[in-house]
Amino acid sequence: MGGHPVRIAVLTSSRADYGNYLPLLKKMKVDSFFKLKIIAFGTHVSPKYGNTVDVIHADGFDVAYKLETVPEYDNAKGISESMGKTITRFSSLWEMEQENLDLVLCLGDRYEMFSAVSAAIPFNIPVAHLYGGDTTLGAIDNVFRHSLSLMSTLHFTSLESSAKRISQIIGTSENIYPVGVLGLDNLNEIALLTKAQFQQKFNIDLNSPVLVTFHPETIAYEKNQQYVNELIEVLHILDKQIIITMPNADTMGSVIRKTLLNFAKGKKNVHPVESLGTIGYFSCLNYCSFVLGNSSSGIVEAASFGKYVIDIGNRQQGRETSKNVIHCEIEKNKIIEAIKLIETLPILEDKNIYGDGKTADRIIKILKNKKCIIKL
Repeated sequence: MGGHPVRIAVLTSSRADYGNYLPLLKKMKVDSFFKLKIIAFGTHVSPKYGNTVDVIHADGFDVAYKLETVPEYDNAKGISESMGKTITRFSSLWEMEQENLDLVLCLGDRYEMFSAVSAAIPFNIPVAHLYGGDTTLGAIDNVFRHSLSLMSTLHFTSLESSAKRISQIIGTSENIYPVGVLGLDNLNEIALLTKAQFQQKFNIDLNSPVLVTFHPETIAYEKNQQYVNELIEVLHILDKQIIITMPNADTMGSVIRKTLLNFAKGKKNVHPVESLGTIGYFSCLNYCSFVLGNSSSGIVEAASFGKYVIDIGNRQQGRETSKNVIHCEIEKNKIIEAIKLIETLPILEDKNIYGDGKTADRIIKILKNKKCIIKL
């Protein structure tokens, strides 16, 4: 191994990324085989999104670099300019670090991750990618995800079907490993909050809430105002407690955010939250009545809690799902029908096709195989 630990740059652009990485980071931190350099960018270092890089520090991790790359505007031009800015900032970083790194670890499918990894390619730093091969038809993320697969030398996928798709994309089945989703390992590592603890932390007295997260559809972004209006029409007539987590920094995200916050004003049963964090979100999942929206968490994590999910629109279309997911058009009456259907369905078993809580161990075992660390 060249006489040194495997030096890995971990790219994290959001609190969601970091929460997913966390089980793996904890095990790598105490393993002398690895030396981590965490690089935080995107919404992590944005005051608008809560400066969530502080969460990384609070967990006892050092952050080697903090790069401000959030788009000034959430329109197409703003996203495109942010991609250019991200490439420029990372090009300088990779130039400094190219001789100090053996591997770049990246996760997901977003434009900022694509930009950061693109900048690394001319420096010949090997890339390991988490969750390539998935499909989401309602977001431009598909393009970035598949591009990241082409740029990577090592692939950790959520499902066997995703591994097969990557082999079709890159033209080989080598160095592709279906390991499951890291985020589910968190369920074995963290203690969920009690209702009293949740209330103390978030000032919300949980009462079987509907957990709502609605992100922009970045393929048909011009329809997002119409879509969120349809969702609001449903929320208006729900006689339930509603917890809304805010959308991410995608095209038209601010329009959705503004509409949701305006809806929540003056309503005692509606609680908008910027971010619940991993423990808070899982705790809310544990106590919620069902999940409504288009977040990947409804596809991946909710099944482990035995919760039904009404997945609206096309953002997550194309992904494999457990038996808990009901797909639905973003149309008021269709969503109401899906809610009524859930009330008639049996209690779910907590079986999840995305993992068994042992993904981090699998990844570490693979990384310790010298053949996978291309630069060594």
